[in-house]
Amino acid sequence: MHPAALVGAAVGRLAHHAVSGIVGGVLLRGAAKAAPRAKPAARKALVGGLAGGIVAGRWLGSAAEEARLKAGDMLAEARSSLGEEAPPPSAVKADVHDHEH
Repeated sequence: MHPAALVGAAVGRLAHHAVSGIVGGVLLRGAAKAAPRAKPAARKALVGGLAGGIVAGRWLGSAAEEARLKAGDMLAEARSSLGEEAPPPSAVKADVHDHEH
């Protein structure tokens, strides 16, 4: 699988969790307005959900980085099996701007 696909999948999962957290927050806010006695419980549930989202986001970031590194290692190994020299990571060009700022 291409490294960009792995990163894209991780970003998609992260976005899913973020949207789920926002939707959950809106639902809990509506429930808190409907039942004033439930407000502390709703706040506790919202804070717990957000904490879970933060932990999931960190885990996804770590998993995406690990997948990117493993894909790079496999690509370098494939190039070496073909007799090619893999470029060092610093030799990879990022967005090159052809204009002045």
